[in-house]
Amino acid sequence: MIFLTVFSLLTVCVTAGDEESGSILRLKDVPAAEAFIDSVEVAVIGFFETEAARGYKEFLAAVKQMETLPVALCSEKEVWAKYGIASDTISIFRKADLHQEHLKLSEAKKFDADGLTRFMTINNIHYVTEYNQATAVGLFQSSVKTHLLLMADGGREHSEPLQQRFRDLAPKYAGKMLFVLVNGREKSNTRVLEYFGLKSRDLPRIGIYDGVSDKKWLMAPGEITTERVQNFCDSFLDGDLQQKEAETPEDKTEL
Repeated sequence: MIFLTVFSLLTVCVTAGDEESGSILRLKDVPAAEAFIDSVEVAVIGFFETEAARGYKEFLAAVKQMETLPVALCSEKEVWAKYGIASDTISIFRKADLHQEHLKLSEAKKFDADGLTRFMTINNIHYVTEYNQATAVGLFQSSVKTHLLLMADGGREHSEPLQQRFRDLAPKYAGKMLFVLVNGREKSNTRVLEYFGLKSRDLPRIGIYDGVSDKKWLMAPGEITTERVQNFCDSFLDGDLQQKEAETPEDKTEL
């Protein structure tokens, strides 16, 4: 029912773009914008006054490279005022950390389609974000500095139910923790496992990294249930976990 309501609202309030912008949605009023943002975990809106605006064509080119990212265009000043937009801007709205990222094109000295693609990729943070070189930048730049990591063998069938429990729990901690999935099969993630003193044979494991204190904690070995993970998270947020001895790396570096 909720899906049908949102879909109906978007159908009524949003119209398709012209030939150049293809099937990109055009938000015509505040209800349409709110429905679009609320319907997805990460939403991108290109606030352009006209199609001749600086960065418009580069934005469309970047969008073609980000096929799975929900994107819309908006030139309605009523919507601009709602989100504090004063000039042509590309905005990203995220639910995972309750964050809005705005790229004001008038302040950008130089940009191209590849640069805008990188901007959207870096800021594409979901309730559960799979760790890689691109997403790592966005994760560490987020105002939410506490990361809950599920380090698992992404190629094993038995890990999928575990990942689903992880996804189901993530929205409960939106704005408090970023949930990060680390595929232990990827050689590029070996450094993350080493940081927590783990090897692939030790997986799956759950850990917390706190960017403020630069400390880390591992949940005790055992079955990874929703209740245990939730208790682990709550223990950190309540300050109880910090009372326990935490390992501090010699050098503060990004994972």
